[in-house]
Amino acid sequence: MIDAPDTVPDDLVIDPPAPAPVDDALDAERASRGTGTRGRRHARLLRLRSDLGPGARIGLGIAGVAAIGLLWQFASGRMSGSILPTPAATWEALIDLQSNGILVNDVWASSKRILIGYGISVLLGIVFGMAIGSFTSVESFFEPQIAFLRYIPASALTPLFLLWFGLDESPKIWLIVVGTAFFNILMMADVARNVPRELINAAYTLGAGRATVLRRIVLRHSIPGIIDAARVNLAAAWLMLVVAELLAAKEGIAFQIVRAQRFRAVDTMFALLIVFGVIGLVSDLLLRGLRNVAAPWARS
Repeated sequence: MIDAPDTVPDDLVIDPPAPAPVDDALDAERASRGTGTRGRRHARLLRLRSDLGPGARIGLGIAGVAAIGLLWQFASGRMSGSILPTPAATWEALIDLQSNGILVNDVWASSKRILIGYGISVLLGIVFGMAIGSFTSVESFFEPQIAFLRYIPASALTPLFLLWFGLDESPKIWLIVVGTAFFNILMMADVARNVPRELINAAYTLGAGRATVLRRIVLRHSIPGIIDAARVNLAAAWLMLVVAELLAAKEGIAFQIVRAQRFRAVDTMFALLIVFGVIGLVSDLLLRGLRNVAAPWARS
């Protein structure tokens, strides 16, 4: 038996590699942070895709609104009041509309048209959008018609709607439907196309039928996208409402704006425009809340 030598020759000894020196302060800071990125640490407000707390978001929102108000006040001081009223004059006009009882009736008249017309548009978007996005045969059948009809301006159909439906509420509601339905259909069809095929195949593997897959996989997975599409196109619905209320309407926010224009009441016009913006903001927040409740896994 051969005994192992007690010592190892010097020429066989391998020294461990020396640690790489930290040459400068930048590498030292990077090493202390334990990150693999180089460069300076950015401020949170200027960092790409950074997460801000609710306090910072609310504060920035208030600052943005205040900046608009200051700019408005400055511009109104440089211009005539008959062209651009001051924020104070606009507020007084809004109070007058409220005290006279005009504002509530007009807001309800416009909101009712939006609820009916845009409700029909969203329903058509869900039914046809889910079908087009799920079945290639349905997409092939409806694609030529939609591609043709969506490029016809809805406002150009105003004379025809007057001939077909008269001067009642019907032409106003159908103008909102036609002006938004095709956009809802196309956007919701894209939402249905983006459902992962792996989920559909897994459902079929587990024995689910076609109707079950459509209801419990495609539709449920599409709920956040459907609500987001409805939020985006809601602005187009209010745009169509302005055109619709020019069709011999006797009440409504847009009708009151046209009426104020006849008397050159610019402060009243600005007050009604602010009402438009507030209603749109509230409706957008309601749809966002509905999205978070209906699809908590996609909470924004």
